[in-house]
Amino acid sequence: MIDPFGRRISYLRVSVTDRCDLRCVYCMAEDMTFLPKREVLTLEELDRLCGAFIGLGVEKIRLTGGEPLVRKNVLSLFRSLGARIGAGGLRELTVTTNGTQLGQMAEPLYAAGVRRINVSLDTLDPGLFHAVTRWGALEKVLDGIFAAKAAGLAVKINAVALKGVNEGEYDRMLAWCGEHGFDLCLIETMPMGDITGDRTDQYLPLSLVRSRLREHWTLEETDYRTGGPARYYAVKETGTRIGFITPMTHNFCESCNRVRLTCTGTLYMCLGQEDSADFRALLRDPSVDDAQLQAAIAAAIARKPKGHDFIIDRRHNRPSVGRHMSVTGG
Repeated sequence: MIDPFGRRISYLRVSVTDRCDLRCVYCMAEDMTFLPKREVLTLEELDRLCGAFIGLGVEKIRLTGGEPLVRKNVLSLFRSLGARIGAGGLRELTVTTNGTQLGQMAEPLYAAGVRRINVSLDTLDPGLFHAVTRWGALEKVLDGIFAAKAAGLAVKINAVALKGVNEGEYDRMLAWCGEHGFDLCLIETMPMGDITGDRTDQYLPLSLVRSRLREHWTLEETDYRTGGPARYYAVKETGTRIGFITPMTHNFCESCNRVRLTCTGTLYMCLGQEDSADFRALLRDPSVDDAQLQAAIAAAIARKPKGHDFIIDRRHNRPSVGRHMSVTGG
């Protein structure tokens, strides 16, 4: 699939649920209203739609949420998609998780074909972790991370950079990741969805973070890529890598290779734009075959915009995009 700007679309991020067992302050309001079950695609519908994308050239699928591992029977979807890994199919199946369910799910994920996971972890301080997640217990997440490592999964730690919250944590986190062989990826907070509090006060440019880290670490440029938007540096002192995802300070849209599918069957061609295509009605129409489904996907890709319009709106204190990240797929 080639979009109007010549970019090959080979990466699909799929939200399997809008629900989560945490309430991270930059992602959700504490009192969330979740989707009724009838609006959410069944696992079989998600599998069929993913298969249509694979048939059109998608080589990498990442399952996300909300928290994907809280969805009942989600391992059946992992197993079905994992069976498509190989020549002419998927190159990689991955997952982004908050880690709370990894203690019991790491080995089944590996058995299903997953080899690499991202774990969202914004701090190593138990008190701060509870404050950021509102409900979470750090020890449970760390146990899950080490269960994943023991199962043979390569672990990357994702941390959202929050001004005045965890900006004193990054040296410690980089050292900890180096000790255990994990890559670390820092992410600028994005203006999506109404949350409790003022998001404008959370924004921390990663250009500043990178310059601070260089006071204590040797960061060497590398051409390492995972298929996503992160720009990676080798950390000389640890032998691991640190990545930076900078939707605010550096627009990475020129190399965008991905689209996002929500758990309701809505495809967003750009995370930072509202244009979308709805596939739920097509999936539930018995007269629509896979060829028609693929034609609808191709028509949506033909509308993919050049880039996003993220801004931090300090004057009106409102998000650039009204939907929550947990709805789109984090």
